[in-house]
Amino acid sequence: MQFGTNMIFKKTIRISCAIAIFVMGGAVLAQQTTTAQQDQRVHLNQIQVIGSHNSYHAGFPPSARNLMEMKSPEGLHGLDYHHAPLANQLSGGVRQIEIDVYADTKGGRYAHPAILGMVAKAGLPADPEFDPHHVMDKPGFKVLHMQDIDVRSTCMTLTACLTDVRGWSKQHPQHLPIFILIETKEGRDRNLPNAVTPEPFTAPVFDALDKEIRSVFAANEMITPDDVRGSAATLVEAIHAGRWPTLAQARGRVIFLLDQRHVEPIYTKGHPSLRGRVLFTNAEPGAPDAAFTEENDGSREEIDALVKQGYLVRTRSDENTDQARTNDTTRRDLALSSGAQMISTDYPASEPSQWTSYVVKFPDGLVARCNPVTKPVGCVDKLLAPPASVR
Repeated sequence: MQFGTNMIFKKTIRISCAIAIFVMGGAVLAQQTTTAQQDQRVHLNQIQVIGSHNSYHAGFPPSARNLMEMKSPEGLHGLDYHHAPLANQLSGGVRQIEIDVYADTKGGRYAHPAILGMVAKAGLPADPEFDPHHVMDKPGFKVLHMQDIDVRSTCMTLTACLTDVRGWSKQHPQHLPIFILIETKEGRDRNLPNAVTPEPFTAPVFDALDKEIRSVFAANEMITPDDVRGSAATLVEAIHAGRWPTLAQARGRVIFLLDQRHVEPIYTKGHPSLRGRVLFTNAEPGAPDAAFTEENDGSREEIDALVKQGYLVRTRSDENTDQARTNDTTRRDLALSSGAQMISTDYPASEPSQWTSYVVKFPDGLVARCNPVTKPVGCVDKLLAPPASVR
């Protein structure tokens, strides 16, 4: 399916007006623009949004947290954050979320995390039941941060997480596109005896991942590589030619991104330029399937150069709670000044730091803004989305 002008008029466009002021030779010209008009000329890659890192992360319950303080205070330091349920984050203005997924084709692989026994052995009070509905016993992709240790999630399965997002999307049909970053987890904790070994992501497992995503979102609710590539020979050719959809075509939709670069050859095998696939890969710029790339530690110059070539870029504004503890805004301010379309944080507007005033947000409650590097002339920030209902 390609995007076409006929799709623009199938949506019920929320009309709002703003006055854009242009100074021409000393004279001031006021030009009235509507959201609908702007949506037809601003493309998906010409905006900037705030995202949340490990968006499902519920943090440690009391006894598990006490155990971590005793056994691994350094480990707890970087894990001591948590997020509200996904729908709450979206209502608070987040437009990029990150979900870690573990393959579990037979079910039950992650149903009995070691930390539960460790809490009991330490004589600490029992925390709330880990899986009262036994969803971890069933086959399907599971959502957690670190098997055996950091296992609490606001949505425990991929389908549950995506169902939450789709439910919010249906309630807000004119929302800006939601970027959903999928991180495939495979590593084993060698410091933990008898740790669960994750199932590897093979080609059949990736086929199952695409199928599970499609079981929640219909084709017309997603933006896929096939949609963007269109008639171009490769995906990278399409994005260099500026073929990302306009906001008129992208509102109310989600777009899936694959985090790990090392699994790209597995995901793309048999699917040149991601033909028939759901996720955009974190590709090496210039590769046939390259449309999205991560620059979590990239300089502003590196990020901006990629954005100017048409790539979607995700970067991070903080990590391991370090900036939030000291209110160090250096990395945040660099990210915000760049053209990265997605700026990921553990501390979006609705969830500021518990230690300092550190937070990552746009001025005036904006959910998004025109991209600092690629915005079209006359793009008006306030026409992109109404202010978030930050709680």
